[in-house]
This record gives sequence, structure tokens and C-alpha cells, in this order.
Amino acid sequence: MDKKVTGIVAYITLIGWAIAYFVGDREGAKFHLNQALVLGLAQLLLSIIPLVGWILSLVLFVLWVIAFVAAIQGKEKAVPLLGGIVLLK
Repeated sequence: MDKKVTGIVAYITLIGWAIAYFVGDREGAKFHLNQALVLGLAQLLLSIIPLVGWILSLVLFVLWVIAFVAAIQGKEKAVPLLGGIVLLK
């Protein structure tokens, strides 16, 4: 997979992220792999908190859409609030 496809697949569930990480262009799409991982883990953590977590999950969905559209356009646009967190080096 090339850089753009890897970035797009990374945002489609955590399984998609794993496929993108192991099969795709890991170095070229490192930005989107990191951002998708941060959004996925934040969603996972918020899903265990009743009510407040579910409401904040809507905010994460909006951030996911912003990141997904940026990946489709081939841009590296960090999402607000969580875009500065780096888990992959």
C-alpha cells in the first residue's frame, strides 16, 4: 500500500490500523498511523465511562472525520486537542 492508502486504512477501526501498520507504508504514513492510534485509544477509554464518555465520544467522532478527510486529501493535518500526542516514533 502506498502512503495515502495506508493513511486512509489506518482510520478504519483498530483492525484497519493494524493492517495499515504491518502491511502498508509505515514510514510514509507514520503521521496518520499515530493520529489514528491516538483517536482509537481515546475512543476505547471513553467508551467505558458511562454518559460523559459517550457524549465526549461524539467529539472524538468529529475529530475522526477531520482526520479521515485529511488522509483522503493526502494532507498531514493534526486534529485539535489530541493531534500533539505522539505514540509512534
